[in-house]
Amino acid sequence: MKVAVDRQSAEPVYLQLRNSISHLICSGGLQPGDRLPSIRQMAEAASVNKLTVVEAYSVLEADGLIQARQGAGFFITQPAQRSPKRPSTFAPDQQVIIPSAERAFLGTSADLLQAKAMPGVIQFSSGLPSATNLDDLQRIARRAVKESADKFFCLNPPQGDPKLRSQIAQLLVQLGLATTPENLMITSGSMQALSLITQHLIQPGDWVVVESPTFYGYLSLLQQAGARIIAIPMTASGMNLELLEQYLASHRPRLIYTISTQHNPTGITTDLAHRRQLLDLAEQYDCLILEDNAYEWLSYGPTPPPIKALDQCDRVIYVGTFSKTLMPALRVGYAIITGDLYQPLVERKLLHDLHVSIVSQAIISEYLTSGHYRRHLNLRRTSNQQNRDIMLKAMETHFPEEVSWTVPQGGIFLWTQLPDGIDLEAICRQAAEQKVLVAPGSAFFADKQGYPALRLSYSQPLEVIERGIVILGQVLKQQLRHRSLSA
Repeated sequence: MKVAVDRQSAEPVYLQLRNSISHLICSGGLQPGDRLPSIRQMAEAASVNKLTVVEAYSVLEADGLIQARQGAGFFITQPAQRSPKRPSTFAPDQQVIIPSAERAFLGTSADLLQAKAMPGVIQFSSGLPSATNLDDLQRIARRAVKESADKFFCLNPPQGDPKLRSQIAQLLVQLGLATTPENLMITSGSMQALSLITQHLIQPGDWVVVESPTFYGYLSLLQQAGARIIAIPMTASGMNLELLEQYLASHRPRLIYTISTQHNPTGITTDLAHRRQLLDLAEQYDCLILEDNAYEWLSYGPTPPPIKALDQCDRVIYVGTFSKTLMPALRVGYAIITGDLYQPLVERKLLHDLHVSIVSQAIISEYLTSGHYRRHLNLRRTSNQQNRDIMLKAMETHFPEEVSWTVPQGGIFLWTQLPDGIDLEAICRQAAEQKVLVAPGSAFFADKQGYPALRLSYSQPLEVIERGIVILGQVLKQQLRHRSLSA
């Protein structure tokens, strides 16, 4: 397969590659079901490096033109598999939000967690995986307890079990992230890692940059720390870097918090060029980056390496977790911390809770040793992608034309943008009255307002997804009619 790139062009090479393949698909030169060359073969054919091909294939997959199949390669999709007619252009107002200090986020986390515990509801508000493979869990847990029984009467190192840290270091190589066990700290879920890092780095009054929208739990942590927040709007490519640079220059923030892969709540994954530019800006303005990629392992195809993989100056702290891929009750997360920050954070962890549960660490270790984790991830990705497609099809059928959405290439969230002037609180209340829970977009903005949106999770059983979307579609149509009558 011949693909030419122009090294003199201002257009990035990966986009030239993507556009050439896209033209072949749309012109019929490549047919549905055709297999693309492997990443290595394409890199050799186009005389580019493999990361460039990974970027191009990732964009083509985001376009819905190709599909990655585990262990088989990349294939041209059937037209019916391609992106729906109304994907979101994701072009909200590019307004920077600097909220007043009295904004409260702690209640948001508690309210959403309490709602998730209600019986008999369709939980589109949930960010948790569905229960699967319980038989495997029981077998693995029994084996882990038996083989680790001698550790249960001892204290573990505060940074975590050495065997598990070594296994995680090996696992992260799959993301292009080379690290050592000595730079890894095991935590009680990623939330504890974020909390310890923020407590250590941020003093009351310090400026911290976040994406807008972003994970509401981290907004709560920043409020507890007394930080002042600069919320930089998201674009379809990630955080608006032009606006970011303006505020880095004017406010000199201490920290940038980013979710670079499978962003919560929008589902956006930033490309390699964006990651490099963000790191360059952090270095230029002497700012640290906290990279929180809780859903990274749930990507449907290749993704660019984490920002931490590009970091040569100990500028980035990377946080991940097993709670979002296996089960939330196994509170096992991890942080990659290089340089002088490692030991102080280990000491803070020791004062916080000595160490993570030895039983939980042993179960995770056994998942990794046995190969069940790899198989579990493959099943989870396949299930999530099927659920996403069912939800998208239902939304296309039952949602009003004025509503648009993102089409994520991994994770478990859709970000649904609603027309201006619609009553978001009424939508959430009326849906909840019919036992459909949704996460209001306002929860993810630093001013608790933002623009009208909903975050919908498709980590629910297939049989309830369409039923829930039908109900939510009816509520949206009713609210749009009400808006028209009130105008």
